[in-house]
Amino acid sequence: MRAPKLQGWLARILAGVVLTQAALHLARPVTSYRALALGADARAVGLITAAFALVPLVVAVPLGRASDRWRVGHLLTGGIALGAVACVLLGVAGTLWGLALASAVLGLGHLALTLAGQSLIARQSADARHDRDFGLYTAGASLGQLIGPAMAGLALSSAGRSLEAATTLGFLVAAGLMALAVPTSFATDRLGRAGRPRDGGLGRPLRAGELIGARGVPAGMFASLALLATVDVLTAYLPVLGVQRGISPAVVGALLSLRAATSILSRLLIPWMIPRLGRIRLLAASAAGSALLTAALPLSGSTAVLGALLAAAGFLLGIGQPLTMSMVVHAVPSDTRGTALAIRLTGNRFGQVATPAAAGLVAGAAGVSAAFWLLGGLLGLAALAVVRR
Repeated sequence: MRAPKLQGWLARILAGVVLTQAALHLARPVTSYRALALGADARAVGLITAAFALVPLVVAVPLGRASDRWRVGHLLTGGIALGAVACVLLGVAGTLWGLALASAVLGLGHLALTLAGQSLIARQSADARHDRDFGLYTAGASLGQLIGPAMAGLALSSAGRSLEAATTLGFLVAAGLMALAVPTSFATDRLGRAGRPRDGGLGRPLRAGELIGARGVPAGMFASLALLATVDVLTAYLPVLGVQRGISPAVVGALLSLRAATSILSRLLIPWMIPRLGRIRLLAASAAGSALLTAALPLSGSTAVLGALLAAAGFLLGIGQPLTMSMVVHAVPSDTRGTALAIRLTGNRFGQVATPAAAGLVAGAAGVSAAFWLLGGLLGLAALAVVRR
């Protein structure tokens, strides 16, 4: 039986997410190396990583309300443009404060393009295809996450360049990838305009508190928060662990790309796994398994063991994000799905602020290994929340 052909708008969204995620995951590990070159310690790296999510934490819900009322093609284009500008700002930053500010701008651009892409899928795809289409969307993101760190490793290992010059090259390449993604957003301008509500209801927009209180939404939000924060802290702290263990930037980039590759595989297999295990059981298992694997990462200095652990963790971490998207959009009325996704993203950004900051504090006090153990505990709580939803 032939696989169903992708609609043109979805194919363009997938192409755009590959490019933008490649740029993002090129820029973010390079930011850690730039911070180290400027004299940052583990605590400062964590705080700079947290700055990425600070502004989006405040503006996500208003953007979600707007996406429920108007077309989101312009939001997608604006997010890509902001990302490109942020990469240029990172390339010229000469202080830790400058890096933190540019990271905040990058986070705002990433929020806009992510919310636009997810809202388009929630609105344009049939309910029965949400698991598949969100899985494809996040698989595209993982492909970008595979490409980006590998390119970062190549830029940082360029012969004859100081670390500061090599990081500048990496940021400029990231800005170029963002610019290449702009044409993929043009064909979406006519899509994503909110229609008439298809659900009966209160005749007024539901408040954020009402959406958060819908059955399944809190557990889905917390699981999403924990899974995404884990990927963020892994991206930020694997370079720090690599420096301590004498692992080169190119190898660290390859390890991060391996994690992304196995996430792609798991997301492509979601349509096969859901009928056999069920959404809730699969989500809980992915969080619990990720908890054990992430906590084990600093226990070995062997590159081969680290690669095996990251490959397995990547497979399990990849499952959670598309399933939490489906959980949230199916729990709320169809005309509030953009807002609900924005609330979910707000939770994600809270995790991206609080978790790296906490990781920085514990790493500064107890060593970088403690940051990975913190992630393991957070993922274990997420698994418990899903089971007890």
